[in-house]
Amino acid sequence: MTFTLFFEQLLNGIGYGLMLFLLAAGLTLVFGIMDVMNLAHGSLFMGGAYVAAQVHTSSGSFVGGVLAALAIVVLVAVLLEALLVRHLYGRDHLAQVLATFGVILIADDVVKMIWGPSPVMASAPAALTAPFEIFPGLPYPSYRLVILAAGVLVALGLYLLVNHTRVGMLVRAGASNRPMAELMGVRVGRIFSLVFMLGAALAALAGALMGPITAVQIGMGEEILIPSLVVLVIGGIGSVRGAFVAALLVGLVDTLGRAFVPMALRGLLPPTVVSDLGPVIAGLMTYALMAGVLAFKPAGLFPARG
Repeated sequence: MTFTLFFEQLLNGIGYGLMLFLLAAGLTLVFGIMDVMNLAHGSLFMGGAYVAAQVHTSSGSFVGGVLAALAIVVLVAVLLEALLVRHLYGRDHLAQVLATFGVILIADDVVKMIWGPSPVMASAPAALTAPFEIFPGLPYPSYRLVILAAGVLVALGLYLLVNHTRVGMLVRAGASNRPMAELMGVRVGRIFSLVFMLGAALAALAGALMGPITAVQIGMGEEILIPSLVVLVIGGIGSVRGAFVAALLVGLVDTLGRAFVPMALRGLLPPTVVSDLGPVIAGLMTYALMAGVLAFKPAGLFPARG
């Protein structure tokens, strides 16, 4: 293992973690404030990826694809919140899981009907196809650097919104003690709708940015939903700061594990065993991280509810 390889995988892990943060931040806000377990959040991520890829291919504008993904997914989220999620407030989590899981099945069929069962090709902007040499001997994809920058900017903007604005104050109040916030005159319904749309926009942005480096295909939302739930548990429900720290931890553990665990096993086991066992061990490392955190802090690293 060389320093260049390690540094490259470190950047990959941070980039993956920042994209996980975009998805998990909306999920933790929705669950922490609205007390709604929305499994359909991953479908919004998938929708953002498909719309961005389609608009980019048709118009040639990557920025236009991202903006179209944000607009369409937020519109879908408004309809989803009004027609379904609003009726789940106060219901038990089992009812919420069953209802939103039904949305996943419907969303997958709708995507299959519009785009077909085959994966859709999503390309990075032409201006970002050439690698950028961070230092001699380490050319790094320019598009991945843009993802890093976008993730940091969105995280900073979300931090300022939640911690330094009146809207953020109401959001934090709802996450900490919803009944008290209602007694103090907070319009909970309006806050709920705003939070749900914000979460959908973050999911759509993550999908649009991840499309060119992952497969845009049916079921991609369910695949990334699982690590997002792990981030939710590790960081603490309702905590944006917790989601950010946990997403970076999960991204680094997952990426470094998949890169270096098979490499470490090659000197001990036959190649055929390593090819099967390496990815399994690397995948389990994320859940080992979650178990280790919960053993010492059952409510997560930074729980919003004390």
